[in-house]
Amino acid sequence: MTGPIDCDVHPTLPSMATLMPYLPRYWREVFTARGLDRMDYQLTADPRSTPLHARPDWRADGGPAKDVATLQRHLLDPFGLGHAILNCMHAGMLMFSEDMAAVVCRAVNEWLAREWLDRDPRLRAAITVPLGGVELAVAEIERCAADPRFVQVLVPVSHEAPLGRRQFWPIWRAAEQHGLPVAIHAGSAYRQAPTATGWPSTFIEDHVAESQAFESAVLSLLAEGVFEACPRLTVVLAESGVAWMPGFLWRANKMWRGVRTEVPWLKREPAETIRRHVRLTMQPLDLPEDAARFARFRAQLNADEMLLFASDYPHHHFEGQAALGSAIPEELRRRIGVDNPLATYPRLAVAQGVAA
Repeated sequence: MTGPIDCDVHPTLPSMATLMPYLPRYWREVFTARGLDRMDYQLTADPRSTPLHARPDWRADGGPAKDVATLQRHLLDPFGLGHAILNCMHAGMLMFSEDMAAVVCRAVNEWLAREWLDRDPRLRAAITVPLGGVELAVAEIERCAADPRFVQVLVPVSHEAPLGRRQFWPIWRAAEQHGLPVAIHAGSAYRQAPTATGWPSTFIEDHVAESQAFESAVLSLLAEGVFEACPRLTVVLAESGVAWMPGFLWRANKMWRGVRTEVPWLKREPAETIRRHVRLTMQPLDLPEDAARFARFRAQLNADEMLLFASDYPHHHFEGQAALGSAIPEELRRRIGVDNPLATYPRLAVAQGVAA
């Protein structure tokens, strides 16, 4: 029996200087000459200028996830984790230069393998890919897929185009071919406004609008036919929240009934397809602490299969070890923490000796 599987953990990459040993000589010279080796290309996992972004107890101990030993003290051992999946949210995914993005993403993946995966058998990782260079992203998936410790492909929820557009299909096909779920994580290239009505002026507008970005991503994958073209593809929504999904499923079904002649490839109701292909991590957990209300949410979502345990370490969503909240019944915790992750990630199931 395995311990809980944490499906969204963020290691801290201190600076670009950390990746320099993993870059080819030419790119080391480029980064040094341009002063880029002194830049911090973290997206939002651990911004040093916002101390409230990480839990105080995790930040006080020399900073969260600076190395494997710190992660062991903060998360792996106290939570009794069977596995933890590392999602490194790095700006290499979003750089304008396709060549630079590809070489940085490769360096991130090598850094994860050597500095993290090699040092604790419980750790697994997502493949960071340059979303703007589709052929280069596929090549990196092919390269990393040879290492079974890489268990999914990581992309940000907002980029230059909706994720269902055909320009991205080679990435989804490569992920499906290797049995790798695609983790769509909160994050943006900010090449377009984060809201449908333009640029906001406050953080709360940007933060709340993230759920709209996830709705758009899921709807794009659905309507453009990705799940028909890739019938074995699983998508994991990471840091999306969960409370928005039941209403979205209802509205998608309702609208599909009126305009489905436009998408004749969709043979099932949207909710059925989404429940089959989409999973959601459990942090941030925007659910009421009320058992009756959670029971309604559970039935509307099909939560018994769709929810995945995640701490979203080191972000400050909960105190102590109360990651799942009190409203979730004990009999569901095993499914969320172990059974659903094993069903979602075939490579984890193989590692645990479980039939996928």
